[in-house]
Amino acid sequence: MIPTKEVWNNALAERHGKELCQAFASAAVAVCGLGGLGSNIAIALARAGVGKLILFDFDRVEITNLHRQQYKADQIGMYKTEALAANLREIAPYIEVETYTERIAEDNAVTLLGGADIVCEAFDGAEAKAMLAEIILTEMRDKYLVAASGMAGLYDANRIKTRKVTSKFYLCGDEESDVAAGIGLISSRVMLCAAHQAHTVLRILANNFEE
Repeated sequence: MIPTKEVWNNALAERHGKELCQAFASAAVAVCGLGGLGSNIAIALARAGVGKLILFDFDRVEITNLHRQQYKADQIGMYKTEALAANLREIAPYIEVETYTERIAEDNAVTLLGGADIVCEAFDGAEAKAMLAEIILTEMRDKYLVAASGMAGLYDANRIKTRKVTSKFYLCGDEESDVAAGIGLISSRVMLCAAHQAHTVLRILANNFEE
Protein backbone atom coordinates (compact mmCIF):
# COMPACT_ATOMS: atom_id res chain seq x y z
CA MET A 1 0.00 0.00 0.00
CA ILE A 2 1.29 3.46 -0.91
CA PRO A 3 1.77 5.71 2.15
CA THR A 4 -0.30 8.88 2.38
CA LYS A 5 1.34 12.11 1.30
CA GLU A 6 1.56 13.23 4.93
CA VAL A 7 3.33 10.04 5.98
CA TRP A 8 5.61 10.29 2.96
CA ASN A 9 6.60 13.89 3.70
CA ASN A 10 7.13 13.18 7.39
CA ALA A 11 9.49 10.33 6.53
CA LEU A 12 11.58 12.63 4.32
CA ALA A 13 11.56 15.34 7.00
CA GLU A 14 12.94 12.86 9.53
CA ARG A 15 15.88 12.29 7.20
CA HIS A 16 16.61 15.80 5.93
CA GLY A 17 14.81 18.16 8.30
CA LYS A 18 11.70 20.18 7.44
CA GLU A 19 13.55 23.22 6.07
CA LEU A 20 15.65 21.26 3.62
CA CYS A 21 12.70 19.10 2.58
CA GLN A 22 10.72 22.23 1.80
CA ALA A 23 13.56 23.59 -0.31
CA PHE A 24 13.67 20.36 -2.30
CA ALA A 25 9.88 20.03 -2.57
CA SER A 26 9.40 23.56 -3.90
CA ALA A 27 12.03 23.19 -6.64
CA ALA A 28 11.56 22.51 -10.34
CA VAL A 29 14.49 20.84 -12.08
CA ALA A 30 14.80 20.21 -15.82
CA VAL A 31 16.63 17.09 -16.99
CA CYS A 32 17.63 17.43 -20.64
CA GLY A 33 18.30 13.98 -22.05
CA LEU A 34 17.09 10.80 -20.34
CA GLY A 35 19.86 8.35 -21.10
CA GLY A 36 22.52 7.06 -18.73
CA LEU A 37 23.02 10.45 -17.12
CA GLY A 38 19.52 11.86 -17.19
CA SER A 39 17.60 8.79 -16.06
CA ASN A 40 19.92 8.37 -13.07
CA ILE A 41 19.82 12.08 -12.23
CA ALA A 42 16.03 12.06 -12.25
CA ILE A 43 15.74 9.04 -9.99
CA ALA A 44 18.23 10.45 -7.47
CA LEU A 45 16.34 13.76 -7.34
CA ALA A 46 12.99 12.02 -6.99
CA ARG A 47 14.29 9.96 -4.08
CA ALA A 48 15.57 13.14 -2.41
CA GLY A 49 12.11 14.71 -2.58
CA VAL A 50 12.48 17.27 -5.37
CA GLY A 51 8.94 18.40 -6.05
CA LYS A 52 8.89 18.77 -9.83
CA LEU A 53 10.96 17.25 -12.61
CA ILE A 54 10.72 18.47 -16.20
CA LEU A 55 11.93 15.73 -18.53
CA PHE A 56 13.14 16.10 -22.12
CA ASP A 57 13.96 13.38 -24.63
CA PHE A 58 12.70 12.31 -28.04
CA ASP A 59 14.12 8.75 -28.15
CA ARG A 60 12.53 5.41 -27.35
CA VAL A 61 13.96 2.81 -24.97
CA GLU A 62 16.17 0.28 -26.78
CA ILE A 63 17.65 -2.96 -25.51
CA THR A 64 21.13 -1.46 -25.77
CA ASN A 65 20.11 1.23 -23.26
CA LEU A 66 19.41 -1.20 -20.45
CA HIS A 67 22.99 -1.73 -19.32
CA ARG A 68 23.28 1.82 -17.96
CA GLN A 69 19.88 3.54 -18.09
CA GLN A 70 17.07 3.33 -15.56
CA TYR A 71 14.51 1.48 -17.66
CA LYS A 72 13.11 -2.05 -17.61
CA ALA A 73 13.03 -4.77 -20.23
CA ASP A 74 9.26 -4.51 -20.62
CA GLN A 75 9.65 -0.80 -21.45
CA ILE A 76 11.60 -1.41 -24.67
CA GLY A 77 9.92 0.57 -27.44
CA MET A 78 8.34 3.14 -25.13
CA TYR A 79 9.29 6.78 -25.32
CA LYS A 80 11.86 7.46 -22.62
CA THR A 81 9.79 10.34 -21.29
CA GLU A 82 6.81 8.06 -20.70
CA ALA A 83 8.84 5.16 -19.33
CA LEU A 84 10.87 7.27 -16.91
CA ALA A 85 7.81 9.18 -15.72
CA ALA A 86 6.17 5.86 -14.85
CA ASN A 87 9.26 4.65 -13.00
CA LEU A 88 9.57 7.91 -11.06
CA ARG A 89 5.95 7.73 -9.91
CA GLU A 90 6.59 4.21 -8.60
CA ILE A 91 9.53 5.54 -6.60
CA ALA A 92 8.03 8.88 -5.48
CA PRO A 93 4.24 8.78 -5.94
CA TYR A 94 3.67 12.45 -5.10
CA ILE A 95 6.26 13.94 -7.43
CA GLU A 96 5.10 16.23 -10.24
CA VAL A 97 6.49 15.12 -13.59
CA GLU A 98 6.22 17.19 -16.77
CA THR A 99 7.39 15.53 -19.98
CA TYR A 100 8.35 16.80 -23.42
CA THR A 101 8.94 14.19 -26.10
CA GLU A 102 10.75 16.55 -28.43
CA ARG A 103 14.20 17.83 -29.21
CA ILE A 104 15.46 20.93 -27.40
CA ALA A 105 16.76 23.36 -29.99
CA GLU A 106 17.85 26.98 -30.25
CA ASP A 107 14.35 28.11 -31.22
CA ASN A 108 12.46 26.46 -28.34
CA ALA A 109 14.87 26.09 -25.42
CA VAL A 110 14.00 29.36 -23.69
CA THR A 111 10.29 28.58 -23.78
CA LEU A 112 10.61 24.93 -22.77
CA LEU A 113 13.02 25.57 -19.90
CA GLY A 114 11.34 28.68 -18.55
CA GLY A 115 9.71 26.89 -15.64
CA ALA A 116 12.90 25.30 -14.28
CA ASP A 117 15.00 26.64 -11.43
CA ILE A 118 17.95 24.42 -12.35
CA VAL A 119 18.79 22.81 -15.70
CA CYS A 120 20.70 19.52 -15.87
CA GLU A 121 22.43 18.93 -19.20
CA ALA A 122 22.53 15.19 -19.88
CA PHE A 123 22.88 14.99 -23.65
CA ASP A 124 25.07 12.53 -25.53
CA GLY A 125 26.42 14.74 -28.29
CA ALA A 126 28.95 17.56 -27.99
CA GLU A 127 26.96 19.88 -30.26
CA ALA A 128 23.78 19.54 -28.21
CA LYS A 129 25.73 20.07 -25.00
CA ALA A 130 27.34 23.23 -26.34
CA MET A 131 24.04 24.56 -27.69
CA LEU A 132 22.26 24.17 -24.37
CA ALA A 133 25.11 25.68 -22.38
CA GLU A 134 25.29 28.67 -24.72
CA ILE A 135 21.57 29.37 -24.37
CA ILE A 136 21.47 29.01 -20.59
CA LEU A 137 24.60 31.07 -20.01
CA THR A 138 23.68 33.90 -22.37
CA GLU A 139 19.87 34.05 -22.58
CA MET A 140 18.73 32.51 -19.27
CA ARG A 141 21.24 33.83 -16.78
CA ASP A 142 18.84 33.44 -13.87
CA LYS A 143 19.04 29.64 -14.24
CA TYR A 144 21.60 27.32 -12.75
CA LEU A 145 23.24 24.93 -15.19
CA VAL A 146 24.66 21.58 -14.09
CA ALA A 147 26.40 19.96 -17.07
CA ALA A 148 28.56 16.89 -17.70
CA SER A 149 31.74 16.18 -19.63
CA GLY A 150 33.71 12.93 -19.56
CA MET A 151 32.45 9.74 -17.92
CA ALA A 152 33.46 6.99 -20.37
CA GLY A 153 35.59 3.91 -19.90
CA LEU A 154 36.96 2.04 -16.90
CA TYR A 155 39.22 4.81 -15.66
CA ASP A 156 39.62 5.57 -11.97
CA ALA A 157 36.28 6.54 -10.45
CA ASN A 158 38.01 9.27 -8.45
CA ARG A 159 38.67 11.17 -11.67
CA ILE A 160 34.98 12.10 -11.75
CA LYS A 161 34.80 15.55 -10.14
CA THR A 162 32.48 18.53 -9.85
CA ARG A 163 33.92 21.88 -10.83
CA LYS A 164 32.27 25.23 -10.15
CA VAL A 165 32.88 27.15 -13.39
CA THR A 166 30.88 30.27 -12.50
CA SER A 167 28.44 31.16 -9.73
CA LYS A 168 25.64 29.40 -11.62
CA PHE A 169 27.47 26.88 -13.79
CA TYR A 170 28.79 23.54 -12.54
CA LEU A 171 30.54 20.90 -14.64
CA CYS A 172 30.71 17.24 -13.60
CA GLY A 173 32.91 14.47 -15.00
CA ASP A 174 36.57 13.93 -15.73
CA GLU A 175 36.45 16.43 -18.64
CA GLU A 176 38.69 14.12 -20.71
CA SER A 177 37.35 10.64 -21.47
CA ASP A 178 35.67 10.14 -24.84
CA VAL A 179 32.77 7.79 -25.46
CA ALA A 180 34.19 7.01 -28.90
CA ALA A 181 37.45 5.68 -27.45
CA GLY A 182 38.03 2.29 -25.88
CA ILE A 183 35.06 0.39 -24.48
CA GLY A 184 32.70 3.36 -24.34
CA LEU A 185 30.19 3.87 -21.54
CA ILE A 186 30.08 1.67 -18.44
CA SER A 187 27.07 1.92 -16.14
CA SER A 188 29.00 2.40 -12.90
CA ARG A 189 31.05 5.36 -14.15
CA VAL A 190 28.09 6.99 -15.88
CA MET A 191 26.11 6.65 -12.66
CA LEU A 192 28.96 8.29 -10.75
CA CYS A 193 28.80 11.33 -13.00
CA ALA A 194 25.00 11.41 -12.74
CA ALA A 195 25.28 11.24 -8.97
CA HIS A 196 27.63 14.23 -9.02
CA GLN A 197 25.09 16.16 -11.06
CA ALA A 198 22.17 15.22 -8.83
CA HIS A 199 24.16 16.00 -5.68
CA THR A 200 25.16 19.37 -7.10
CA VAL A 201 21.49 20.18 -7.69
CA LEU A 202 20.68 19.34 -4.06
CA ARG A 203 23.59 21.47 -2.82
CA ILE A 204 22.33 24.40 -4.85
CA LEU A 205 18.84 23.99 -3.42
CA ALA A 206 20.30 23.79 0.08
CA ASN A 207 22.34 26.96 -0.46
CA ASN A 208 25.46 24.93 0.21
CA PHE A 209 28.09 26.54 -1.97
CA GLU A 210 31.35 25.69 -0.28
CA GLU A 211 34.09 24.61 -2.65
